[in-house]
Amino acid sequence: MPQPRSTQRRTASIAPLVQRLPPHAYFAISAVFHYLGPAFAVLLFARVEVLGVAWLRIASAALVFALWRRPWRLWQRLDRPTRRLLAGWAAVLAVMNSCFYLALDRLPLGTVAAIEFLPVIVLAAVAVRTPRNILALVCAVAGVYLLTDVRLAAEPVGIAFAVANAVLFALYIVLGHRVARSPQVPGIDGLAVAMLLAAAIALPMGITGAAPALTDPVALAAGIGVGICSSVIPYVTDQLAMSRLPRATYALLVSLLPATATVIGVVVLIQLPTAEEIAGVVLVVAGVAVHQVANAPVPSRN
Repeated sequence: MPQPRSTQRRTASIAPLVQRLPPHAYFAISAVFHYLGPAFAVLLFARVEVLGVAWLRIASAALVFALWRRPWRLWQRLDRPTRRLLAGWAAVLAVMNSCFYLALDRLPLGTVAAIEFLPVIVLAAVAVRTPRNILALVCAVAGVYLLTDVRLAAEPVGIAFAVANAVLFALYIVLGHRVARSPQVPGIDGLAVAMLLAAAIALPMGITGAAPALTDPVALAAGIGVGICSSVIPYVTDQLAMSRLPRATYALLVSLLPATATVIGVVVLIQLPTAEEIAGVVLVVAGVAVHQVANAPVPSRN
C-alpha cells in the first residue's frame, strides 16, 4: 500500500540529510545517549522506584513516537508475520529496559555496560574474515574483560539482571536488524509501533512504581527527559545506523558502549575508573579503530 503524501514529503525532505551523514555518525550519537539517559535515571532512583523509572522511560518515548509517527496507521497495513516481529521486538524492549535498570540499581554503570556487551561480541565473531577484524575482535574482547572485573559474590542479583539484560540486548540487535531491513516498515515507523507496544507490555511491571511521579512535576519531567535521552534519540539513531551497516559491523562498533559508559559514569555519577578499567577503555577504542568495514555495499531503504 502506498504511503500517504504527507509521509512521502517528510521522507523526501529528510532523505538527503540521512544519505549525507555516514552510518558511523548515527552510531556515535546513539553511543552517547545510550548511557547518558540511564545515568540520569540513576539519579532519579532517589525519587521514583526502579521499575517505575523504567516504565516512565518507555511510556514517554512511546508518547513521543505516537505524536510524531502515528504508528497505528502502519499497524493496520502490516501482514501477520511483520506484526509478530514487531510484537516480539516490543517484548524484548520492555523486559530489557526493566532488567537494565534493576541492574543499574545494584551495579556501577560501566560494569553493567561491560556485561551488556559480552553476548554482542559473539555476533561480531560470526562474520569476522580479515586479519584486521580478527585483531579488532581480540582487542575488544580483552578490553571488555578488563572493564568487567565482576565478582559474583559481590552482587549476584545485580549480575543476574545484568546478564539477562545482555542477552536481551543481543536479541534486540538481531530483531532490530530485521525490522530495519523489512520492506513493510518504512523508516523508523516500526520502532514507533514497537515502543507503543512495549509501553503496554511493561505497564503491569512499572505502573505501581511510577504512580507517585504522576503527581510530582519534577519527577515526571525528569522521567520524560530520561525517556527521550534513553529511548528516542539512541533508538532512532540505532535504526538509521543498522539500516546501513552489516550486523557484524554494527555489533563490533557496539564495543564503544562500555567505554562511553565509563566516561559518562565519571562525569555524571562520579564513578572513577581504576587503572585496569582505563586500560580496558583503551583496548576497546583500539579495537574499533582497526576495524575494517566490509567492502560490499549495504542495502539501504529509502
